[in-house]
Amino acid sequence: MKMPGFGEPNVGALVGAVVGSLGGLFAVGLARAIMARDFTLLLEARILGLGCWLISGLVGWVLGGQLGPRLGQILHKQHGEIIGGVLGGLIPVALIALWGWYLVAPR
Repeated sequence: MKMPGFGEPNVGALVGAVVGSLGGLFAVGLARAIMARDFTLLLEARILGLGCWLISGLVGWVLGGQLGPRLGQILHKQHGEIIGGVLGGLIPVALIALWGWYLVAPR
């Protein structure tokens, strides 16, 4: 099986972009909302959330497009490509959530 090029569209890239963009939209405000126990703070940082949405979507596209076909080849199933896309999308979301937690954590 031919491995995908950088940024080449495939199922893993699509899933990675969807998971990354939706997760990135809320990831930056997640820590603040949890610490304050106020759901409305989840969307308080609108401009920062929009920037994280864009960055996470693009990084999720690239990582999901690279991890998905490789995992699909290992598992010999289409589900492996979808799982690889989800993992590729969750990586930037987790990093942004950790960064958001660092910003609001008491020092």
